[in-house]
Amino acid sequence: MRLGLSLGYWGSGPPPASERLVASAERLGFDSMWTAEAYGSDALTPLAWWGSRTSRLRLGTAAAQMHARTPAATAMAAATMDHLSGGRLVLGLGASGPQVVEGWYGTRFAPQLASTREYVTIVRQVLRREGPLVFSGERYQLPLPGGRGKPLQLTVHPLRRELPIWLAAEGPHNIALAAEIGDGWLAGFHAPGHSQWQRRALAEGFARRSPPGRPESFEVAANLLLAIDDDLERAADHFRPLLALYIGGMGSRAHNFHFDLFCRMGFRAEAEVVRELYLGGRPAAAAAAVPTRLVEAVALVGSLAKVREESESWRSGLPTLLLVDGPEARLQQAAELFLG
Repeated sequence: MRLGLSLGYWGSGPPPASERLVASAERLGFDSMWTAEAYGSDALTPLAWWGSRTSRLRLGTAAAQMHARTPAATAMAAATMDHLSGGRLVLGLGASGPQVVEGWYGTRFAPQLASTREYVTIVRQVLRREGPLVFSGERYQLPLPGGRGKPLQLTVHPLRRELPIWLAAEGPHNIALAAEIGDGWLAGFHAPGHSQWQRRALAEGFARRSPPGRPESFEVAANLLLAIDDDLERAADHFRPLLALYIGGMGSRAHNFHFDLFCRMGFRAEAEVVRELYLGGRPAAAAAAVPTRLVEAVALVGSLAKVREESESWRSGLPTLLLVDGPEARLQQAAELFLG
């Protein structure tokens, strides 16, 4: 089990304690640090800035949005970052959702499985630098047919031609795709006791690889929500607003992949209540409606003895890497639980 520092994306501005958190993570023996993006701060710039203050941590995007950049632009950024970091980049890619893709980037969301496959293929083709870039797919055609372009080749010689690419995925088909074509899977929220369907999806994807089977280097990263407090309800309160936001506010009634994830975990009835309250303009009521047992399914909350006992299910479950956010005390607690 390894730990990664999750720096996420910004709110109204840069989080003031980030440099301290990065320094603490490296000192405590964390494996990596990760940034994200939605429609505010981007994932690559903070990763480069804070990553330049480290010497050992792997630097990952969890995740860079595929609709935000063309595959070629992503490959250029990845090759650049990998050189500057001495080969420490993990390129995590994600599709986001229709609300962001169509509302913010102004491009169509579907069909996503085929688009992801094409995107990863092009990024790998650029990084392998085996010749000028030529690709003909349903979504991407390079060079543009009927245009004035010609096939071009990346001028930079990548430090690693097989730079690791991880996919953020929540539904079974996307999880299977991550296992089939990716070097890792960014799982997001994870419930160790409700993960059999995820195991089946991974197995399906690994069976499609050539040769079939799970590569030894394939990793799974999940978010670890950790709050140690003898008062269980108070500990769970730390994460009710966050869970309500994702269940109810990260999408519409018709399309919310996070809502679907909690339904697959077995919390459909509870998730529907939270969603209706959130979309009805009552986020505080939605947070209060998140039941403690749902929080306990995806988080380690409660007394130290309880958390220590339940941490064993995370050790023996799917993740090989747990992503933890601040404050510094939480990083210390996570290190004592999983690295001590």
